[in-house]
Amino acid sequence: MSGLQNNCEPHCRRSTNAHLRITPFYLLPTTNRRITMKTQDATTMIRTYLKTLKLNRMASALDEELSRALKKASPPSELLERLLAQEVGSLTERRIERRIRDSKLPELKLLADFDFVFQKGVDKRQIMELATLDFAIRRQGVIIAGTSGAGKSHIAKALLLIGCQKTFRCRYVTATTMLRELLASLADNTLEQKLKRFLTPEILLIDEVGFDRLEQHDARNANLFHKVIDGRYCKGSTIITTNIDFKELGDYLGDPVITAATVDRMIHHSIIINIDGPSWRLHESKQLNARK
Repeated sequence: MSGLQNNCEPHCRRSTNAHLRITPFYLLPTTNRRITMKTQDATTMIRTYLKTLKLNRMASALDEELSRALKKASPPSELLERLLAQEVGSLTERRIERRIRDSKLPELKLLADFDFVFQKGVDKRQIMELATLDFAIRRQGVIIAGTSGAGKSHIAKALLLIGCQKTFRCRYVTATTMLRELLASLADNTLEQKLKRFLTPEILLIDEVGFDRLEQHDARNANLFHKVIDGRYCKGSTIITTNIDFKELGDYLGDPVITAATVDRMIHHSIIINIDGPSWRLHESKQLNARK
């Protein structure tokens, strides 16, 4: 009997270890193999459907999220929610990129980079309130006036960038460029088409009003400027930066009578900020020269 036990024990041990081995896929019973193949086929088809629907972020994240759901035994609804969240995030990123590109912003300015300590003429609390863009929801205008180099354009561009990030349709243009384009459109009868560029955005930033005196050479500028302001009045938010007083705007545009009506619409229902402070550019120049 002892000899028989010695012969059986190795066999029993081998049998136990063999039972624990991982069976290769091709040796699985037909039923199990069919289930595995069906799962793989289903995953492949899902990925194909997602790519057909242009849900590329979901398609690329599918394997990882399926593996995660399997490990955590997550319910299907949780898996679907995670995949949809990634696709929505990707869509929002692309939309923001498109909004920034279409805005024509020449540079991306951030409020975080504005030196509120140096520029004491700016009420930081008021600017941060503007950064919520409640004014855009209310279709209010914003007029930022002040001396050259005080930071008007920095703040205005930063607000427009925030508008893009919140997926508002935004557009940047200098007063000179806008009036030049509109004036040129009178020659080829494309005024209505060109006006749409400045009337359709939800937030329009007209920068540097009063900076270029070349605009006042043609009295038609006043009428064209009025068409933009009047067309946007209570329909969209217009941000304007200027270094001249409202009284000087008539001379700047070439027609004080029409300009009076324009100013009336500009200031009504608008938030007006006057920056009375030193020039940041001059301050920065002095700092650079002091280091030499």
